Amino acid sequence: MTKDQKDNLFSLVKSLTKSEKRQFKLYVGRLGVNSDSKFLNLFNLLDKAKAYNEASILKSGIVKKQQLANVKAHLYKQILISLKLNPSHQNVRLQIREQLDFASILYHKGLYKQSLKILDKAKELAIANEEKNSAFEIVELEKVIESQYITRSISTRADELAIQAKELSALNVIASKLSNLSLQLYSTILKTGYIKNEEEANMVIDYFNKHLPKVKIETLGFREKLWLYKANLWQSFLLQDFLSCYKYASKWVDLFHQNPSMVNLNPVFFLKGNNYLLEALFYIGNKPKFLEKLSEFEATVNTPTFPQDENVASLVFLYTNFHIINQHFIDGSFEEGLDLIPKIEKALIPFNDRIDPHHKMIFYYKFASLQFGAGNNKACIKYLDKIISNKTLSMREDLLCFSRVLNLVAHYEAGLDYHLETLLRSTYKFLIKMNELHEVQKEMIKFIRGLQDIYPHDLKNAFKKLHQTLKTFEDHPYERRAFLYLDIISWLESKIENKPVSEIIQTKYLAKKSS
Repeated sequence: MTKDQKDNLFSLVKSLTKSEKRQFKLYVGRLGVNSDSKFLNLFNLLDKAKAYNEASILKSGIVKKQQLANVKAHLYKQILISLKLNPSHQNVRLQIREQLDFASILYHKGLYKQSLKILDKAKELAIANEEKNSAFEIVELEKVIESQYITRSISTRADELAIQAKELSALNVIASKLSNLSLQLYSTILKTGYIKNEEEANMVIDYFNKHLPKVKIETLGFREKLWLYKANLWQSFLLQDFLSCYKYASKWVDLFHQNPSMVNLNPVFFLKGNNYLLEALFYIGNKPKFLEKLSEFEATVNTPTFPQDENVASLVFLYTNFHIINQHFIDGSFEEGLDLIPKIEKALIPFNDRIDPHHKMIFYYKFASLQFGAGNNKACIKYLDKIISNKTLSMREDLLCFSRVLNLVAHYEAGLDYHLETLLRSTYKFLIKMNELHEVQKEMIKFIRGLQDIYPHDLKNAFKKLHQTLKTFEDHPYERRAFLYLDIISWLESKIENKPVSEIIQTKYLAKKSS
C-alpha cells in the first residue's frame, strides 16, 4: 500500500474518541469469532502506537506481509461502519439514507405497500430539511414502485409524483448551477487571491454573469438561496468590493437565523458564513460592529446545543483565532495582540492533522504581521521563513508574494542588510514568476535597492518621495490590494514622523472613528 493509505488508517484510528473506540470494540465484539481477529489486534496495536511503523506491525506477528493490505482495508471499513452506528454521528441525512435503504429492501422483497409508506415519511423529512437531491431520489423510487403496485388512485398518484419530480428536478438544477459557480469562484480566490487588473476583473464578471442562472428569489428554498449568496460573495471578494461582501455575508448568516434548524444540519456553512461576515467587517474597518459580531459568534458556538464534531471544532478554532488576531490590525493594537501568538501556537498542536497547510500559512502571516507592527522584526522574519521555505505550498499565490515583500522590509528594519541584495533578486524573480509584479511592488523593490546609495541625512526625503508615489495607488482598484496585506503607507509615515507604526495606525483609526 502507498504511504497515504497507511497514514489514512492510522489517522482514522488516532481521530477516534474514547467513546468511539468503546463503540467499535462493542460492535466487533458482538460476534465471538472477532475477539482474537487479526483486524482487531491490528486496531489495538495502532491505537497504542505513537506513529505508523509497518516494520513494527510485521514484527509483532499479528499479520503477515502479504495479508497486511487486506487486513488494513477490512479494519478501515469496520471502523467506518461502527462510526455510522454511533449515535453521535447520526443526523438527518443518515436517517433519510437509512430509510431509503430500508424501502429498497422491502421493495425487492415485493412488500410494495410497506416500502411506499417508509418512502413517504422519508420524503417529508427530506423536503423539510432541504435535502432535495434525496427527495428526488425517493420520488423516482416511488414512481418505480407505483408502476408495479396498482391502486385505484394510480392516475392521481402518477400526476402528483410527476409534478413533484419536475419541481424537485428544477430546483436541483438551479442549486447545481449555483454551487458550480460558487465553487469555481472560491477556487479562483484560493489559487490566486484578489483580481490584479482590469482584464481579470472583466473575466470574473463575465464568468459570473454567464453562469448565473436566472432565478426569482421568492421561489427559492434555503439551499438555493445559500448557494446564490455564496456565489455573489466570492465575486465580491475577488473584485475587492467589501461593502458588497458584507451585504452577502449578512444575507448568508441571516438565512440561518431565519431557519435555525439548518444550523444543526449545516454547521460548517453557518461557521463559514460568520467567518466571511467578520472578514468583510475587518476590511471595512468597522471595529465596533466587528467586535459585536465576533462576540455573537463566540457565544453561539460555545452553547451546549451547537453541533460538536472534529470538523466543526477545527473550524471554530480557525475562525475564532483568525478574528481575535484581526481585531488588532484594525486599530494598530499590535502589542496587545502579541500574547495571542504563543497561546494559539500551543492550541494548534492538537489540530495539527486537521488543519491544512493553507490555513497554517495564514496563521504564520498574521503572526509575522503582528510582530512587524510591534517592531519585532527578527520575530517577524522567523514566521515569514516558515512560509517562504515551504516549497510545497501552492495556495494563495498573493500571500506567498506579499510574504516575500514583507520579508524584505523586515530585513531592512532589523538592520540585516548584509544579504539584502540576494533577497531582492530572489523576491524579484519570484514575483515575475507568479505574474505578481505590480506598481506598488516595483516601487518598493526599487526603493530598497537604492537605500545603499542614499546618505543618512537624505533618508527621510527618500521616504517622503516613496510615500507620495504610493499614495497615488491607495485607492487604485487593482493596486490597492497590496495594502490589504501590508500597510506600507503607515510604515512610511512612521519612518517620516519617527513614530511606531502602531501609533500611526491608531491615530488614523481614531480619526476615522470620530469623523
